[in-house]
Amino acid sequence: MKLIPRIGIIGLGRMGANMARRLARGGAQVIAWDRAAPARRALARERRVAIAPDLAALVQELKTPRVIWLMLPAGKASEGTLARLAPLLAKGDVLVDGANANYKDSMRRAEDLGVRGLRYVDAGVSGGVWGLENGYTIMLGGEARAVRRVAPFARLLAPPKGWLHCGPSGAGHYVKMIHNGIEYGLMQAYAEGFALLAGKPGFNLDVAAVAELWRHGSVVRSWLLDLIADNFRRDASLDGIAPVVADSGEGRWTAIEAIELGVPAPVISLALAMRFASQGKADHSAKQLAQLRNSFGGHAVTAAGDRGDHAGKPAGVRGGHAVSKRKKS
Repeated sequence: MKLIPRIGIIGLGRMGANMARRLARGGAQVIAWDRAAPARRALARERRVAIAPDLAALVQELKTPRVIWLMLPAGKASEGTLARLAPLLAKGDVLVDGANANYKDSMRRAEDLGVRGLRYVDAGVSGGVWGLENGYTIMLGGEARAVRRVAPFARLLAPPKGWLHCGPSGAGHYVKMIHNGIEYGLMQAYAEGFALLAGKPGFNLDVAAVAELWRHGSVVRSWLLDLIADNFRRDASLDGIAPVVADSGEGRWTAIEAIELGVPAPVISLALAMRFASQGKADHSAKQLAQLRNSFGGHAVTAAGDRGDHAGKPAGVRGGHAVSKRKKS
């Protein structure tokens, strides 16, 4: 009789809960826990998922050597949970960290937990809210023997050819960091291109139709473009969305890594800078530039709260026609 693999899942947010569901639907027995009662209740009726009342109970429900997969926010949440969990475990147990953590932190954790006889695997996980249906791409870092223990669960979570032992401790989170940096650049390129299409006067371009067109045979077709086309079908105006884009640690870490390695990464770095600008972090410099232009050249300054009719137009442009001006110095 084939043994049903057992795994603990800690952290039942959007990704953690769907990963628990996919594992259970793939045949694994999942022991799950989250500190939030609504998150626990949401999985209570899922077949082959048992909800533990606390961390100690979760550990007790798993036979040694255990595999416990954490899907928690990087930083204090992950660090605190690992600190509480480690004393409850036995030598040879495997902890999988699925947070978007800094790979240097993962290397340190692997070393610290190794002193206790525990095995640590850092897991970069990509798939977002679509992972339950489509599977997750899993990037693993750690010792080979630890990864072998995790492999049956990675196979359940990933689509065919969708998981990889990337290298030693830290490698999984490093590959995921670079993955997210590439994602920044790709998203920025699409956004800029469609902004040019939407902003072109005279052609009355249907950006939704162009997005759909490019999905079929174009060299820029991708899953991101599929999402863009789907979004445009629902709302091509984007009127209800503020032009503010959050950034997460991975984009910053990728840009820093490029500097530390001396590897040029201008696209990723500028994509990150554009997110900073959308958050208002370019406002002070823009105000200072406007003030300085007024000081040396007498150029008009737009009053606060009034973008005027000339936002997005070069100086001296009125109604689409350039107006000649004497240069001042």
